[in-house]
Amino acid sequence: MRVLGKFTRYDWHAVVVPSLDAITFLAWGILLLQYWITGKIELLIHPNLVGFVVVTGIILLTVGLSKAWQLYQQQKKRSRRKGESVVQHITLFPPGWSTIFLLATVLLAFLIPPTVLSSETALQRGVRENLPLTQTQPEPFRVNLDPEQRSLIDWIKTINAYPEPNAYNGDPVQVKGFVLKMKQLSDDYFLLAKFIITCCAIDAYPIAIPVETQQQKDYPADTWLEIEGEMKTETLPIQGTEYQPDHPKRQVVIEAQQITEIPTPSNPYGY
Repeated sequence: MRVLGKFTRYDWHAVVVPSLDAITFLAWGILLLQYWITGKIELLIHPNLVGFVVVTGIILLTVGLSKAWQLYQQQKKRSRRKGESVVQHITLFPPGWSTIFLLATVLLAFLIPPTVLSSETALQRGVRENLPLTQTQPEPFRVNLDPEQRSLIDWIKTINAYPEPNAYNGDPVQVKGFVLKMKQLSDDYFLLAKFIITCCAIDAYPIAIPVETQQQKDYPADTWLEIEGEMKTETLPIQGTEYQPDHPKRQVVIEAQQITEIPTPSNPYGY
């Protein structure tokens, strides 16, 4: 019953908390399905896991609708039996901060959409010039590809398999990636990078190849480029992080002959 227009403790447990439960389930289900329909899910997880997210979204949406229907039926019965004691509704979530926390989290997810991982994130996680042997390899290693058909990831794998830089001198290159600036490099160099996802964005790691350009134009960090040129060998001081000293090393460098700015791909990651 109500007192002076305010909810009693009974109203809170019997009406408000079940309503929050239903809203929370519905919101999470809608969010996951929205991510899938709009393609935003590709910014968060590996494509192999998308099916699980869709199924989870459908389940959450179904549970939310079911709880809303149950609440509606209970309210109808309660209106017919005024003055009678009603058994307190038992919820899946405890009637406290957990439901509110989950609801607040999903509301923030609606307000703050996922974004592409940036060059700043790449520097924080440490740029790699090879693929870790302990990681699941993202794509089959296609050894028969012509040099100009190799993607940035294909080149990293090729160099990983045979790391002698001189073996690639003069090979034609046509690759895409985003600009990554490092303080150790002069203005004539930058890194062309790409993130690889093995499970989700949290475990994504960046791979990169240095690019030498004689063009006067400065490409800001995170600019996506398509670069045509050829491979050469250079000794550059780009090993290590801010916590480790730099050690110059002979490595493969792309000598850019043509650089074209391109839009950020809808799916900017490698797998």
